[in-house]
Amino acid sequence: QVQLVETGGGLVQAGGSLRLSCVVSGRTQNSLGMGWFRQAPGKEREFVASMSWSGLGTHYSDSVKGRFTISRDNAKNTAYLQMSSLKPEDTAVYYCAASTSGGSSRSSFEYRYWGQGTQVTVSS
Repeated sequence: QVQLVETGGGLVQAGGSLRLSCVVSGRTQNSLGMGWFRQAPGKEREFVASMSWSGLGTHYSDSVKGRFTISRDNAKNTAYLQMSSLKPEDTAVYYCAASTSGGSSRSSFEYRYWGQGTQVTVSS
């Protein structure tokens, strides 16, 4: 059974930084495409960032490009989302997801496994 567990969320002031971690268990991460999504209250889940199994392919949403960085450490079975210059509109529950296709995809339909989410709150 593959499980994803996110950590690192919390409350931060606008302009601050947070790093989210996603630990994959039950399967080695090195064949999985990894993605981060978020869902704000009253809104649909939206794509944030993704990375292919090799780390060579990445995608970012326009709203976070230049501020967020996705990375992975396959030896640790962990993916990361470094978030900088945070804005109040970044407030959401952030979800980690894994795709067995191994690619970097913006589509939530590509991801088979999902974490439980971690809350990020940015105060103004």
